[in-house]
Amino acid sequence: MSFPRYPEYKGSGVEWLGEVPGHWEQLPLKYASTHNDDVLDENTQPDAEIAYVDISSVDGVNGIKSMEMMLFSAAPSRARRRVQNGDVIVSTVRTYLKAIAKIREPEENVIVSTGFAVIRPRGDLVPDFLGYVVSAGYFVEQVIARSTGVSYPAINASELVRIPVALPPLPEQTAIAAFLDRETAKIDALVAEQRRLIELLKEKRQAVISHAVTKGLDPDAPMKDSGIEWLGEVPAHWRVGKCGFYLTVLSGFAFTSAGFTHDSGDTKLLRGINVGVSRIRWDETVYWKRSGSDGLDCYELKSGDLVIGMDRPLIGEGVRVAMISEDDLPCLLLQRVASLAPSGLLNSNYLLQLLSSDMFEAHFMPETTGVSVPHISPTQICNFVIPIPPRGEQDAIIEFVGRETAKLDTLTAEAQRAIDLLQERRSALISAAVTGQIDVRHIASDPAA
Repeated sequence: MSFPRYPEYKGSGVEWLGEVPGHWEQLPLKYASTHNDDVLDENTQPDAEIAYVDISSVDGVNGIKSMEMMLFSAAPSRARRRVQNGDVIVSTVRTYLKAIAKIREPEENVIVSTGFAVIRPRGDLVPDFLGYVVSAGYFVEQVIARSTGVSYPAINASELVRIPVALPPLPEQTAIAAFLDRETAKIDALVAEQRRLIELLKEKRQAVISHAVTKGLDPDAPMKDSGIEWLGEVPAHWRVGKCGFYLTVLSGFAFTSAGFTHDSGDTKLLRGINVGVSRIRWDETVYWKRSGSDGLDCYELKSGDLVIGMDRPLIGEGVRVAMISEDDLPCLLLQRVASLAPSGLLNSNYLLQLLSSDMFEAHFMPETTGVSVPHISPTQICNFVIPIPPRGEQDAIIEFVGRETAKLDTLTAEAQRAIDLLQERRSALISAAVTGQIDVRHIASDPAA
C-alpha cells in the first residue's frame, strides 16, 4: 500500500534527516526529554527485590524479552537505573545490538543496567511516538555512528540525546503512533509465522540427525539395548561408549590480553566469541605475535579440528561447536575453548553431528556449572556416551544427513529472508512515519488501512 505525502515540506538543516513537513519542529532530542533521571538509592535494603533488565534481555523489535528477579544484595553493580511508565531505554554500550525498548506498565521496581540511557519524554512528546523515533533506522544509525570503541562501541547518553528529531504537534504524534502500532503488529504477526516455521524446521533437522546417528540408515538392522535410557536401542553391530575413549580434549592456552594485537600479519586467536553453532566467526578478531621458541605449537589448530566453546556452550541456535577449515588458519586455541581430536574410529563430521545433537545438550545441561556464565568441562565432554557405527556407516550417515539437512537449511534460509524483508519493511515504515515522509493523519484510525 502506498501512502500520501504532506502538502508542504521544509529543509531540516540536517543532511541525513532531509526535508520534514512544513509545520513540524526539528530539534535535538534533549529539548523534548530528560535522561537518566532516576537512580537506585545506594541505601536500598539488601533484601529488596528488584526486576533487573540487562542489554542481552532486550532487542529492538520484541522489546524486553525477560527480566531477572533478584535481591538487591545479589544484583550486579550496573543494576542502578530506575524506570517508569512512558520511559524508553536505549543501549549506550554495544550499540550495534540495537537494544531498545518501551517501558509500559512495568513490574514493580524494574531496574535496568547502566548500559542503557533511560529517555523520559516531557509534556510535548508522546511516549509511544518517542518509542518509534528512537527505534527508527536513521536514529539508530546515528547512535552507532557516534559510538566510539571497536569491540564494545559505546556512546554517552548526553551525546545520544543531542541527535536531532522531527516533532509534529501532539495530536499528530498520537495518530502516527497509533498507525505504527497497527501496521507493525501486522508485520510482527507475519514474522512470528516465519519464526514458527523456522522452529519446526529446526526440530525436523534435529530429528533427522538424532535418528541417523542413533538408529542408522537400515530400518531392518537388528537392534540391541544400548544400556543408556535416553539412547534406547542401537543397531546390534554398533559400539556404545564414553566419548573420552575415542577422542582427546585440549583446553586452550591462557594468552594474556595485554599481548593481543590487531595486526593481521600475526596469528589469529580463537576465542569463545569466535565459536558459533556449526561455524567459526572472525568478525571480532585479535592476534598474537609468534616467536620461534614460544612453545605454542601444540595450540595451533588444523583443518578438520573440532572446537567447542566451554563458556555458555548452549545458545539459542544450538551448541557452540564447529569445525576448523583451511580459511580459519593459522590460528591458536585460547582458554575457554577446547579442541577435540577424534581417534581413527571416529569420523570428525560424525562426531560433530553427535555434539550438535539434542542428546549432547541433554547430557551436559543438568551438570553445567556457573550461574551468570554456564560452563562445561572436559570431563563432561569425555563422559558423553555415544553410539559408534563402523567407519563406512559413519561416512554414509554423514552423506545422508548432509543431503537431508541441506534441504531443510534451504527452507530455513528462505524463511529467514522473508523475515529480513519484513523487518526491513517495518524499519522503513517507522522511519518514514516519524520523519514525515508519509502522511498518515487521515488513515491512522482506519482499521482497514
